[in-house]
Amino acid sequence: MNWSAQRFGVLKNAEKWVTHSSKYRGNWSPDVVRNLILHYSKEGDYLLDPMIGGGMTDIECKLLNRNLLALDVNSNAILLTKRALKFESSFEPKIVVNTNDARKLEMLKKGSIDFILTHPPYADIIKYSNKTIPEDLSNIHDLNKFCDEIENIAKELFRMLKNEKFCAVLIGDTRRKKLYRPLAFMTMQRFLNVEFVLKEDIIKYQHNYRFLDKKVA
Repeated sequence: MNWSAQRFGVLKNAEKWVTHSSKYRGNWSPDVVRNLILHYSKEGDYLLDPMIGGGMTDIECKLLNRNLLALDVNSNAILLTKRALKFESSFEPKIVVNTNDARKLEMLKKGSIDFILTHPPYADIIKYSNKTIPEDLSNIHDLNKFCDEIENIAKELFRMLKNEKFCAVLIGDTRRKKLYRPLAFMTMQRFLNVEFVLKEDIIKYQHNYRFLDKKVA
């Protein structure tokens, strides 16, 4: 099994998205999602995004004829994802959207997924539930504790993935007390801890972005 890391998914042409919406904070770009799906899966495959967020993955799966199980611990994200699916497409793959913790995937059989892709929160950089959902990773400030939970997710993803198939994760780095913390590398290591092997580490640059030093936590 393999794990492919993607980072920094913001596009210059985000405002030109048609079906997609950029209103959900922290969404990854549809171009990144589409490229991953085309590169690592084929039509009719069964995909999993255990942290669906605003629904980028489900839209691309509907457009590209991939079956998908879309999960998120946040019911608001699930509502947005279901709304995002309300468009016409040439394909009608099976897309199931449910509220669920990515650390608990008992509904899936071992080795049942052809490709996993997801974009987890960068610890508490964006707080999606303001501590109203205890399981929400965006409530965790301590990076080591955050990575502990990422490793628990990685164990489940490893169990779900078919042999010789791929898991792609987009996550960026952060700062604590104005010091750079390589969160992407820390996350990568946790996936390696549970027997994933690294195929590639791809950096996706952000455009029109400034560091505001006075506001760095």
